[in-house]
Amino acid sequence: MKTLPNYDLYGTEAKPAWLDSFSFEWIPERSAPNNWEIDAHTHDAMMQLLYVCRGSGEALIDGTKWAIEPPCLIVIPAHVVHGFHFSPEMDGPVVTAPQRPLEALAAVARPELLSVLRTPAVIPVAEEARHADALMPLFLALEQESRAYAPGQIAAGSALLLALFVQIARIGENREAGAGVERSRRAARIERFRAMVDRHFSEHLPVEHYAAALGVSAGQLARLCRESLGMSPLDVINARLMHEAQRELVYSTLAVKQIAGFLGFEDEAYFGRFFKKHAGRTPTAFRELARRQLADER
Repeated sequence: MKTLPNYDLYGTEAKPAWLDSFSFEWIPERSAPNNWEIDAHTHDAMMQLLYVCRGSGEALIDGTKWAIEPPCLIVIPAHVVHGFHFSPEMDGPVVTAPQRPLEALAAVARPELLSVLRTPAVIPVAEEARHADALMPLFLALEQESRAYAPGQIAAGSALLLALFVQIARIGENREAGAGVERSRRAARIERFRAMVDRHFSEHLPVEHYAAALGVSAGQLARLCRESLGMSPLDVINARLMHEAQRELVYSTLAVKQIAGFLGFEDEAYFGRFFKKHAGRTPTAFRELARRQLADER
C-alpha cells in the first residue's frame, strides 16, 4: 500500500510533533514551483489555514473534492489527507501551526472553537460579510510576527491564530452546510473518536472499544479513519501516545520510568520497545537529541 507523504510545509520534512512553532507564506511561494499541483499528503501534528483571495481551483480534502471559489477559507486539521489543484492566478496567505497547542488554548479561551479547528472545511467568505474585513489584518499581523524572530513569537502567533478562528467561527455561523449530511456525520464521528482518544489514550483501550462507543463496527471505524485521516484507528491511538511521550521526554523532568507509568505502560522496558518502534530510537536517546534541537531552535 502506498504511504502518503507527511510534511510540515508541502515538500518539506515534518518537524517533530513536540516542537511548538508556526509558519507563514503566500500560496504562490510553494505552489508555483510545483506547477500549481499539490499532491495528496498529510501533516502529522500541524494544521493549515488558507485564505484564498483570488484565482480558482479544486481541493481534495478528506476524500471529497471541493471547488475553490475565492474569497474563501480552507481549514485543514492535522492528519487530514489533502491536495490541491490551483490556477496560476491563485493567491492568498497560508498559516501552518501545531494543532494540539492551539486546541489547548482554545479549550481554555473558547471551547466552541474546537469543532472549527478539528473539522476540514472550505468556507465561503462573502465580501460584504460582517466579519470579513477582520481577516486580512490578522493574517498580515501573523506574517509580521513570523518574520520577527523575537521573544514571545509563539505566544503572539498563537493569540493571533485564536483571534482568526474566532472570526472564522463567526463567518461560518450561518452558512449552509454545503458539505452535505453524510460528510457532516462522518466528520462528527472522526471528531468524537479523536476526542475519545484524547481522554483515554493512556488506558490502551482496544479499537473495538472505541468503535462500540461510536456505534460502528471496528471495520467501519477503520474505513472511516482511512478515508478521513489516511491512517488506521490504531495508528491514531499510537500517534497520540507518541505525541504525549515525546512532549514529556522533552519538556518534563520525569524519569523515563515515571513517564512510562504516566502513559499506562506496564513497565519501562515495554514502553522503551514501543517508543523505539515508532521513533527509531530509545526514549533516552530521543530526549537527548530533541533537547539539543530545541536549544538550537531558540
